[in-house]
Amino acid sequence: MSTSEPPAWPHCAHGADPAADPVGCRGIHVPGHTACLAHLADPDRDAYLAALTPGASIDHRGTAFTEALLIALLNALRDSATGHPRLGAAEFGSATFEGTAEFGSATFEGTAEFDSATFKGDAWFGWAAFKGIAWFGWATFESPAAFRSATFKGEAGFESATFKDNARFQSATFEGIAGFESATFEGDAGFESATFEGDAGFESATFEIIAGFGSATFKDNAWFRSATFKGRADFMSATFESPAAFRSATFKGDAGFDSATFKDNARFDSATFESAAVFVSATFKGDAVFVSATFKGVAWFESATFKGDAGFDSATFVEADQFGPLVCAGRLVLSGAMFGSPVTLSFAVRRLECRRTRWSSTAEVRLRYATVDFAHAVFEYPLTIAAELDPFVLDDGRPLAEDLFPSAYDPGVRVASLRGVDAAHLVLADLDLWECLFTGTVHLDQLRLEGACTFNTAPPAVHWRHWLPVRFTERRVLAEEHHWRASQPGAAQGWVLGTGRAGPLQLAPVYRALRKAFEDGKHEPGAADFYYGEMEMRRHADDIPRSERGLLTAYWALSGYGLRASRALAWLGTAMLLTIVLLMAFGLAQDTPKQTATGTVPAGGGKVTFEIDKDDPQNPTGNRFTGKRFEKALNVTFNSVVFRASGQDLTTAGTYIEMTSRFTEPVLLGLAVLAIRNRVKR
Repeated sequence: MSTSEPPAWPHCAHGADPAADPVGCRGIHVPGHTACLAHLADPDRDAYLAALTPGASIDHRGTAFTEALLIALLNALRDSATGHPRLGAAEFGSATFEGTAEFGSATFEGTAEFDSATFKGDAWFGWAAFKGIAWFGWATFESPAAFRSATFKGEAGFESATFKDNARFQSATFEGIAGFESATFEGDAGFESATFEGDAGFESATFEIIAGFGSATFKDNAWFRSATFKGRADFMSATFESPAAFRSATFKGDAGFDSATFKDNARFDSATFESAAVFVSATFKGDAVFVSATFKGVAWFESATFKGDAGFDSATFVEADQFGPLVCAGRLVLSGAMFGSPVTLSFAVRRLECRRTRWSSTAEVRLRYATVDFAHAVFEYPLTIAAELDPFVLDDGRPLAEDLFPSAYDPGVRVASLRGVDAAHLVLADLDLWECLFTGTVHLDQLRLEGACTFNTAPPAVHWRHWLPVRFTERRVLAEEHHWRASQPGAAQGWVLGTGRAGPLQLAPVYRALRKAFEDGKHEPGAADFYYGEMEMRRHADDIPRSERGLLTAYWALSGYGLRASRALAWLGTAMLLTIVLLMAFGLAQDTPKQTATGTVPAGGGKVTFEIDKDDPQNPTGNRFTGKRFEKALNVTFNSVVFRASGQDLTTAGTYIEMTSRFTEPVLLGLAVLAIRNRVKR
């Protein structure tokens, strides 16, 4: 199809006002004559028309047609079998139609050229059949133009055409390329139920009032790039079987894509929706791209279905109060997007990416099935991320269909990253934080955790390290600790290697902040787990002196930082047993020394003075491990645990053993009591 201006042709010299048009009449000469059809003498015109037969090719470029002249021409080409005009190649370029141009039900068997034609009255092409190229480039329709149920078997070119009144293409069929690039529709543009079997090109087209494409079918590419819709754009129930491109389009009125079906990729990148953007129950089977789109009004995607990825990267939502509920089987990308008003986002989605997303007001993100990445997201007001336990309920009371997620899928919500987030206003509810990366999160101590938020755990099984059994007590563990431990030489099985590369130095403050968040939430057992993690990271960090690391190691070994009662009790039992053994072996005297009294009676009588003495305890000899000695040693040991003196006769070694026991064993008992207290208090 040619898109250049039509070539010049011989002009008719009759019927022109030289002052108005120095060229004269622009009509091309009738073959064998020196005048156009409009200025041909009546006998010659009658003879020309009488010689025409249905299917004949005609060339009347530049001719000015009155309604009567056009009727006469079409009557001459009317097929008696069908009662409708039948034309071969028909050239009407730059022609002017003064009255109604009635081409209804006409058949154009060859090329139909109407480029730069002007239709001053109604243009009726309803049920017309264009079997060749139909070219209306730069044509002007000053009154309604009707192509209802017309069939274009070849290319249909309306590039830069101007429709000053309503344009009706309802139920029209375009079997070839339909080119409406830069066309201007000043009245309603009706393409309802039209079928575009070839490319549909509406790039840079302008729709002043209503653009009606309801129930239209686009079997090939649909190009609406940079198109401007000043009134309502109605694509309700339209079907796009191939890629649909609305890149940089501007919708100044409501954009209605209710129940539309996009079977291939749909591109709305950099599009601007100045009023409501309605995609209720729309279906996107390919990827949907809304990158850098601007939604100045409401964005209704209720019950929309995305079978591929949905990209809203860097999109702007100025006044949207809700987004969803919708279903997305792929990735829903909101990275770099901005929300300017209070909004509720409701998604059943496989993965939600909100990196560097900005919320300028309160927001609530309710999710199902999702893995969420919130790295470096920015929110200035309270924001809640919550897992929805039951399917979303639509405005009409129906549950949102989740056919894209089989019943085997876990509807729970997993958080992948909160790195770079200021958590001062963040609330997490009922989320799986097993793989969440926290390093770099600001104000993590102010994070609020509601409901059943779960963290990763240490591997509970017993592992062997250097011929020694190692067992990690189950506790809440950050995913980044998993990654760090798994990356260490000789790592025990069960630790999971991941992308996080944070070490103890970075993880200690994260554990400390989470501990405070749990304490502020009156969840002491959870806080205890994060205190344990903090101490573990401090113990393994390389920024503390060796002496301090030794103290932490002893604290860990004796009682698990005051959190492992079983460990403290085990050491207490070991210490008591050792004390008993040492007392039986070295501490208890051989026999209980007897007291003796000695005195001297002064000569001649008088007061007698007695000195009562006791023999020093003798070190045991012979059989030291008897039942009687065990009972004495047990008595000494139990009294030592509660800071009481046993009253037993001890050897010098036994005295020191008892002193050591009275210091260490109460400490171990206290650590055990502390550990129990940390686990049961609320």
